[in-house]
Amino acid sequence: MIELATKRLKPGMVAAQSVFNSSGANYITRGVTLTQQYIDRLRQLGVEGIHVTSTDAQAQLPPPEDILSEKTRAFAVKRVYDVFEQVTRTGTFDLDPLSQASAAIINDIMERRGNLVQLTEIRLHDMYTFAHCVNVAMLCSMQGVLLGMNPTELSELTMGGLLHDLGKLVVPPEILNKPGRLTDEEFAVIKKHPAAGAEKILKLNVPNVDRLAIVARLHHEKMDGTGYPNGRTSKTIHRYGRIGAIADVYDALTSSRPYKKAYTPAIAYNIMVHCSPGQFDEDLLKLFFSNVAIYPIGTVLKMSLGYGIVKSVEFGKTERPCVLVFADKAGHLNETPVQVDLSEEMEGYIDTVINDVDLFHFIHEIGFDPASLLIDER
Repeated sequence: MIELATKRLKPGMVAAQSVFNSSGANYITRGVTLTQQYIDRLRQLGVEGIHVTSTDAQAQLPPPEDILSEKTRAFAVKRVYDVFEQVTRTGTFDLDPLSQASAAIINDIMERRGNLVQLTEIRLHDMYTFAHCVNVAMLCSMQGVLLGMNPTELSELTMGGLLHDLGKLVVPPEILNKPGRLTDEEFAVIKKHPAAGAEKILKLNVPNVDRLAIVARLHHEKMDGTGYPNGRTSKTIHRYGRIGAIADVYDALTSSRPYKKAYTPAIAYNIMVHCSPGQFDEDLLKLFFSNVAIYPIGTVLKMSLGYGIVKSVEFGKTERPCVLVFADKAGHLNETPVQVDLSEEMEGYIDTVINDVDLFHFIHEIGFDPASLLIDER
């Protein structure tokens, strides 16, 4: 998969990401074949680029299956949007629509347990918070399923994820979307949102409402006590909060914001596992990344063995995918691609993920899009 600038899109290419508007409607659905009308619409919306499965408009390569269906994702985004709107108008909200969204997310994850987490969708303008809530809920639910939680716990955790950022309604948009570094005063405002969200949830007259507020209250706390708002440490952070913290940070890192570009899953993995010692529950973090595609299918890698494209990824072996090596280290095409399972090839290691800009030029130079090697695999 490669992100192309909108001006480089051509009719016939296949979208590898969905594009949602602020109310949860799909402008582009993952897997759809782009037409000129779609491309023109993306330009009108100001979308600078989108991931496609191949630069070859004739390839018709479908994207890999994700853990959440596009139907469920759009449904859940709309429900979260409605809740935020209702709270803005009335100060409270109905829980039933979120219960339906939570059930749909859990159902998808239970039915799609053979799928790893792949690329996420594109969020337009003020869309970020709503789609972020859905992704956090999905990632929380995935962890809950892996941990063998019972249906009640799964429902509490998933709805907690959907509601975790409700407190951002108290944060002015100019602070939430500020491109530059926050001042101490602005960050102090940001730090109010976990408690503010929990407070709004606790006003609901439903059984065990306190458990629905756990993720909202604790998702910015860190195991080493450096989090906020209360600087809790490991023993005082509920398991829901630990799970929510991992989901929240991962989705934030892999999403584009006004002040940063999205990191690749591999960079997010490195930040969370190697550059944030002591911040996350280590056992949960290991479990999480055993089920997230650190190198999603279609990722082009520069390796000790040459250049390869990820063909498949197995649970528990996400650091060492199966690749098709199509060129040597100098970039010269191999006569025949060689399949290598890095989990079994001790001499093979990954140097780097080829970023989209470099990949575009590399494809142009060699006159070959390695994504074409995956067509027969699908």
